[in-house]
Amino acid sequence: MVLIKDQLNRNLTINVTPKRIVCLVPSQTELLYDLGLEQSIVGITKFCVHPTHFKSTIQIVGGTKNIKIEKIKALNPDIILCNKEENTKEIVEACKNICTTHVSDIYTIKDCVLLINQYGEIFDRKENALEIIDKINFNLKDFKNFIKDKPVIKVIYFIWRKPWMVAASKTFINYLLELNKFENVYKELERYPEIDIKEIATQNKQIIALLSSEPYPFKREHALEIEKNNIKTVLVDGEMFSWYGSRLIKSFNYFKTLRQNL
Repeated sequence: MVLIKDQLNRNLTINVTPKRIVCLVPSQTELLYDLGLEQSIVGITKFCVHPTHFKSTIQIVGGTKNIKIEKIKALNPDIILCNKEENTKEIVEACKNICTTHVSDIYTIKDCVLLINQYGEIFDRKENALEIIDKINFNLKDFKNFIKDKPVIKVIYFIWRKPWMVAASKTFINYLLELNKFENVYKELERYPEIDIKEIATQNKQIIALLSSEPYPFKREHALEIEKNNIKTVLVDGEMFSWYGSRLIKSFNYFKTLRQNL
């Protein structure tokens, strides 16, 4: 029996190790795979793109905010994994009526480590979880040594177009921007506000606009729209800035390369 609180501080009692998992969070699906749980995953979302073969081998139950609840019920899951940001409150409530539902809530690497530890306990993969955490911590320490003498760079992190939206404070993205010594121009705002790109022309011209590959797939033609406002742009891998779990093992080397190329 496992007694834990999920990251919404809800008490969960898990009497038997879950053997049938539905995961509604792309980065957590990747984490499950890296924990060695592929054979236990029975349902994922259409956005769970890593590992790539899952889309053809595992039942897709909709999107992160538009699930097919009857498909989930038919899979007879033992546990459903959600995230406060990725999934709506209504989705979580509906899933709770099917089986045990664990909800993550991620803002920092400490939160990520807690989640990995919890999955290690819930799914009897403690050694696998510890291995992933050790790799994350090793790469994080190395990155902190790399970044400590680098100058602070002002950035705007775009996540959407029409309307133009950016990542602001109280997000995991903003936490990783700070770790990279990127000063978020919109750090005084919260979550994912809409902005007027014409207004950024009045900002300091040393600002760099980071255009994420997700959730909106920014391309070079979109960068040109922003560059008309005299702002430098860089296309960045959104998974490195917003996926937690085992993806963090790869993120810090990516951040090194990004900084060296600016």
